[in-house]
Amino acid sequence: MLRIHFTEVDLARIRVTAEPDPMWEVLSTLHRLQSRGGRWQFAAWHRTIRADLNAAGLAGPVRKVLFPLYPLGPYLPDFLTPPESEGGITTALDGILRMPGRDVRAELRLLDRFSPVPSWALRLDQGAERREFTELIRRYHEVAVAPFTERVASGIVAHRALLARALLTRGVEGLLASLGPRFRWHPPVLEVDYRTDRDLHLHGRGMRIVPTYFSWGTPVALADADLPPVLSYPLNHPTVPEEALPAEDMPLGALLGCTRARVLRCIADGLTTGELAQVVGVSLSAASRHASVLRDAGLTTSRQIGPTVLHTLTPLGAALLRQAPGMGRKSGGSSSALPGRPGHRTVRP
Repeated sequence: MLRIHFTEVDLARIRVTAEPDPMWEVLSTLHRLQSRGGRWQFAAWHRTIRADLNAAGLAGPVRKVLFPLYPLGPYLPDFLTPPESEGGITTALDGILRMPGRDVRAELRLLDRFSPVPSWALRLDQGAERREFTELIRRYHEVAVAPFTERVASGIVAHRALLARALLTRGVEGLLASLGPRFRWHPPVLEVDYRTDRDLHLHGRGMRIVPTYFSWGTPVALADADLPPVLSYPLNHPTVPEEALPAEDMPLGALLGCTRARVLRCIADGLTTGELAQVVGVSLSAASRHASVLRDAGLTTSRQIGPTVLHTLTPLGAALLRQAPGMGRKSGGSSSALPGRPGHRTVRP
């Protein structure tokens, strides 16, 4: 368990990332390739990415170079997720290149205590070898992460909207209590399911929260307690795989189309466009388009609330759903799986 100790100053300095963090997503996708965790939920990504890595000539380098430095285990080198990552992939890789060689060497030696580090990796304290290494990360990101940016971003936006609601209604402590089933807020300590047992004292530095789309399992914090505190954790993905649709939606799907039928069911809980995109597994633009069609048909209504648009059912839409098979069998009458909503289930790793 990880215990994060907050002061009043720390509570005022919590930040939730606004954009997908490229280096945390690189780390997470590499773990998805090395583990069966999340294989069902990311089935479409797996089908695409293995073929694309082979076509780009990256399958071998990823396996031989990246896997050893991004192992599944209790320790990961902090230099692989630099603070500059908040500014995008280019600034992140520049941050890795600027890191003092002695720090890189020290982290690799620490990694070697938990997972064997190849002899070539110890030369990453030198500029030329590190530039070659970061170029491989860039190429991997272009194939495995960048093509999915819109879907990843829609998930982050939806999750931020949920946290924003918690913040507005219950304050910062409500936000911390709403991070997900792997977190427990016992003021002034946030308990986190973790691979090892440790305490992290923030000492007024605050914390950057990084929800990560491709992450699966337990959250991850930087190993060095002296670095700016960061906590990365998985988004609460729906417990159905990508592109899947429950069989009971098929009669309604015959009328509206499978995706639009699922959109209508999810709107039964009242969702923003970003939340809708995350739950259904479509892009923000697609979610907005489906919501517009349903609104024009008189099945839903949309209301602007600050920077977001909230979609809800009209009486006609609710009546249509009541006639669809299976509506009475689910708590809340919806197939959505958002944190804190009726019917939410979590698949443990």
